[in-house]
Amino acid sequence: MLFSKLKILKDHGSQYIKDLDAVVLPETFRGKPMLTSAGLEIRELDETVALCPTGALSGKPLSIDMGRCIFCGECAMRHPQNIRFTSDFRMAAGRREELVVTADQEAAGAGWNVKKLFSGSLKLRQVSAGGDNSCEMELNASGNVNFDLSRYGIEFMASPRHCDGIVITGPITSNMARETEAVFAAIPQPRLIIVVGTDAISGGLFAGSPAVDRSFFERHTPDLYVPGNPAHPLTFIDGVLRLTGRKG
Repeated sequence: MLFSKLKILKDHGSQYIKDLDAVVLPETFRGKPMLTSAGLEIRELDETVALCPTGALSGKPLSIDMGRCIFCGECAMRHPQNIRFTSDFRMAAGRREELVVTADQEAAGAGWNVKKLFSGSLKLRQVSAGGDNSCEMELNASGNVNFDLSRYGIEFMASPRHCDGIVITGPITSNMARETEAVFAAIPQPRLIIVVGTDAISGGLFAGSPAVDRSFFERHTPDLYVPGNPAHPLTFIDGVLRLTGRKG
């Protein structure tokens, strides 16, 4: 039995990605945008700005808010000379304003005070606060055999009382507002707040809906913003590693 299992492992080879930093995602992946104002036609851009469903695109100055962006790529298709979505998955940030990418200037990226207290291990409780299950699926994927999140001592737990922080996906609907607050309150201090996906960061397409209650963020400030619609497992892992001081 043992030898047959060892033979299977040898035949399959190593399935996990040894160096996540060395991963190059395909060009079809829409990651961190790059903007340039060279030769920009303001009139045409204004038409595109008006079409942006979440108000993520601005023309004065040319900028994209990754916390609002749903990465549909419509703006890039209309203005390929000025707007391009790269395959760079390193988009997570510690402050909301760092998610705004301005023309001729990259987003600041994940620059925040390192939470060295959680550098050894990190236990997280994930709450789907009205999410559409896309970000939730990507978070599940972060723990599969390819990405293997647990190798860093980072795991999702069932009980918030055994956790160091909360991971919120979804815009926080009215039906989930009380439950989200209750889960966060059950986590012992000090504790982290990580928001994953456009819906969680800004409300996304549901911002302003009477079915959404985002008062949680009036009382609490997130420690990590992970953009994407949905967020890629690598974006999440990269952000958490930077947050806990595993990466510079």
